[in-house]
Amino acid sequence: KSNYQTMGGHADIDTYKLNKIFTAPVGDLSAEQQELLNEVKATRTTPRDARFPTQNQANHCWNRYNEWLVCLKSTQDEEGCKAMRNMAVKICPTIWTDKWDEERGEGIYPGIKTD
Repeated sequence: KSNYQTMGGHADIDTYKLNKIFTAPVGDLSAEQQELLNEVKATRTTPRDARFPTQNQANHCWNRYNEWLVCLKSTQDEEGCKAMRNMAVKICPTIWTDKWDEERGEGIYPGIKTD
């Protein structure tokens, strides 16, 4: 039976909270495992953008990626624009960002040009 069925048809919202997986004590971890666990716990998605109110976030993804490129173009500072890159990577499917990165390398990317 699913949680929904065992609760008499009333889903317990707390059961579905993502952070719930981090409430149980974790056994002894190596330093590397602890670092990875901390990274997973700290991972968040890009903040909501009122310009993109629908569930389909394709345009949000495209804009985040191109906003990162605008930052690169105007500042020439990859480290300074790293947070913008991370927001794009978090909301976009990896296959898209990989494709766009390749297209930029080949000079055929249809969005913002950084050179």
